[in-house]
Amino acid sequence: MLHILEILLHSLSYFSIFILMSIESSFIPFPSEAVMIPAGYLVSIGTLEFLPVVLFGIFGSVFGAIINYGIGRYLGRGYLLKHKKIFFIKEKHLKRSEEFFVKHGSMATFIGRLIPVVRQYVSIPAGFSNMNFFKFIFYTALGSGIWMFFLTYLGFSFGLTISTGILKWANYLILGVFGAIILFFIIRHKINKKKQKV
Repeated sequence: MLHILEILLHSLSYFSIFILMSIESSFIPFPSEAVMIPAGYLVSIGTLEFLPVVLFGIFGSVFGAIINYGIGRYLGRGYLLKHKKIFFIKEKHLKRSEEFFVKHGSMATFIGRLIPVVRQYVSIPAGFSNMNFFKFIFYTALGSGIWMFFLTYLGFSFGLTISTGILKWANYLILGVFGAIILFFIIRHKINKKKQKV
């Protein structure tokens, strides 16, 4: 079974990772886990390299997010909701992302990359609000980078665990580090919002 899985996974390349993650990050629903975890497994067996996998995942995520940003900025909310079936958009998901963006501001493009559903939609309200483009790119790349690294590492550790039965404690360490990073940004954002109110 693993041999068959390996043959199927060999169809993944850096370019296909970029394309698939661009789709995942745009308005077309597609799970990033279905791309990056298998890619991480390919890293564990030496077919792909860890850093390029993560980078191409980030590039794809940012590219797809730019598409959503442009749609939100140049087409507007009314047009999107009128043609929501064409754009695979659910009004409740868009509303949830808008509320999330209003609540967290520019940091929403970072935090939102780590939250299911919001991850695909948060770039649209960023476009609605004419968020600074370079700021948008920075926060999107930062959030995507954490998510791409995490998923790739999961696939990588899964592959090594199959072959060697190790990395249990390493997995806990990585999860703890990512949790600490996310918590740091959330706390800092809340502190900044309190300072602005004072």
